[in-house]
Amino acid sequence: MRGMNANQASAANQNGQPEDGAAAQATSPTFSPLYRQIKALITQSLESGEWKPGEIIPSEVELAVRYKVSQGTVRKAIDELAADNLLVRRQGKGTFVATHNEERAQFRFLRLLADDGAEHAHVSRLLECRRLRAPAEIARQLELKPSDPVVQIRRLLEFDGATTVFDEIWLPGGVFRGLTFERLSEYKGPLYAMFEAEFGTRMIRASEKIRAVAAEAPVSGLLGVPAGFPLLSVERVSYTYGDRAVEVRRGWYVTTGYYYQNDLS
Repeated sequence: MRGMNANQASAANQNGQPEDGAAAQATSPTFSPLYRQIKALITQSLESGEWKPGEIIPSEVELAVRYKVSQGTVRKAIDELAADNLLVRRQGKGTFVATHNEERAQFRFLRLLADDGAEHAHVSRLLECRRLRAPAEIARQLELKPSDPVVQIRRLLEFDGATTVFDEIWLPGGVFRGLTFERLSEYKGPLYAMFEAEFGTRMIRASEKIRAVAAEAPVSGLLGVPAGFPLLSVERVSYTYGDRAVEVRRGWYVTTGYYYQNDLS
């Protein structure tokens, strides 16, 4: 991708500024602001792996030259990508591709906080990792055929030595080919960092359904709570680039001493 395509180029003049006629296009259903077009081009480069997680991307000046637009247009596109947690600005260093290996990213998708508001480190205990045919509901959520393979992961999370979360995770088998119990057991970092680094799949957003439930067997036994104990149930579908679903996760949370925080904006 060396420059803008014909539709994108028509929105900018030779000096990289939008043409006078661009405003008239605002009434067209196909109109997209120039900075949004640049945002889409940068996102394509992120998705293709041109700039990998943790790597620095070209400067705003270099990108402005590449896309034949103004530096201000590039800056606005990068601002949105940073707000979307796809890029990270570092003062005096440049702009980097966001990665799940960063400490700040580890709690972006795990929003369980102690009552004092602190983010406590946790230990993951893997119970199972197996390949099977996708159950109908999981296949629907992952946009697979019921006969397609999926990987099922079951694990416990311990906070401050206490078993607090039971996770049941479903992943498309074609994307996560080669993911085994042994491979998961050997990896010591965050799960999403592994998906990113070893399978080229970055989780960029998630949709969740949260409800209060009473603990049933075998969940109550795994979490060490009596049957009927109040739990928080979190059902999540996570998406990668192109709004493609690549994970279904069902979690049961013991919230004694903890709460689930969800920031809205």
